[in-house]
Amino acid sequence: MDINIRNEEPKDYRRVEEVARESFWNLYFYGCHEHYVINKMRSHVDFIKELTFVIEVNGKVEGAIFYTHSKIKSKNGIEHKTISFGPVFISPLHHRKGLGRKLIKHSIKLAKKMGYLAIMTLGYPYHYEPYGFLGRKKYNISMEDGKFYKGLLILPLYEGALDNISGYAVFSDVLESSDEEVDDFDKLFYYKEKKYKESQDDYKKACIMLDEWK
Repeated sequence: MDINIRNEEPKDYRRVEEVARESFWNLYFYGCHEHYVINKMRSHVDFIKELTFVIEVNGKVEGAIFYTHSKIKSKNGIEHKTISFGPVFISPLHHRKGLGRKLIKHSIKLAKKMGYLAIMTLGYPYHYEPYGFLGRKKYNISMEDGKFYKGLLILPLYEGALDNISGYAVFSDVLESSDEEVDDFDKLFYYKEKKYKESQDDYKKACIMLDEWK
């Protein structure tokens, strides 16, 4: 299996959106928003092109990782610039082959070289803790509602990067989208049925789990 990681190019756009759609469809909720978010992300001010990569398997794009600017906002109003990844995905045909791990490690290595403070992401802890992500109370960083959720995960990119920093995480507004916007965009793709999966209930539970780290 020939594996290659490179920056996304315009020729990849449609293929990347198709793979994202297959990867996320009905996973967290009915249908998915990720392929639409990716589409509008590329022209957004928060998009970080240099950290957006695709992974090829035998010359065909089978996954990607996207980065945007984010920040930690302190109570005194001071903002600390961070970056965030997501969506990150691999084609269902190539799950459990370590491709996602390769993408994440590759992008983290470059982010460190580029001098960024920290990476923040939202997801299941067991997915990202192996890369060194921790969060919530560990770094005294909450969501805007002041609560520390298990799904908010943070990786400092150098020793002491988050020392004396506290506040709440602010992610790019490009990650937000309405059902109407997504449905209109989805008409550009072949029909897929929206239906229930147990993973949707797991996702809802994970979104409200609070951190009990001490």
